[in-house]
Amino acid sequence: MKITKDAVSKVLASIQDLANKQVLVGIPASKTERKEGDEEPINNAQLGYIHEYGSPKANIPARPFLNPGVNRSQESINNHLQKAAKAAMDGNSEKVDVELNATGLIAQAGARNEITNGDLAPLAESTLAARRRRGRSGVKPLIDTGQLRNAITYVIREKD
Repeated sequence: MKITKDAVSKVLASIQDLANKQVLVGIPASKTERKEGDEEPINNAQLGYIHEYGSPKANIPARPFLNPGVNRSQESINNHLQKAAKAAMDGNSEKVDVELNATGLIAQAGARNEITNGDLAPLAESTLAARRRRGRSGVKPLIDTGQLRNAITYVIREKD
């Protein structure tokens, strides 16, 4: 006697679930505000955009961290996305979610690591002087209070 279990509907549902999700990395709206008392009248998302692409008008060079950080992590990201696809083919939605979360964490860490260890354009002497006036001694671009780096996160959401 042979017993066969029909899991096609579970597999199709798992594949559809994966196909409808996306992993987004950056600084979402819920993490944009800077702490009260900050001198900056700008939020983290705006600040991140300015540093990623630069602002010639404000004499700020591009110091890309998000795209290069994610790109440097691409091999590991692809590995987890492949595992998510395999889990979906096996009908294992829970494993799909685990792998998508791992993907997000790796991409988030890659962007944060780029701020910490990336080869970024050096700060202008005027910026360093302003930091010293505020009692800060760091010379690393994009790291003053750490708020921008800490605001980088990921979300998994349904595609629109």
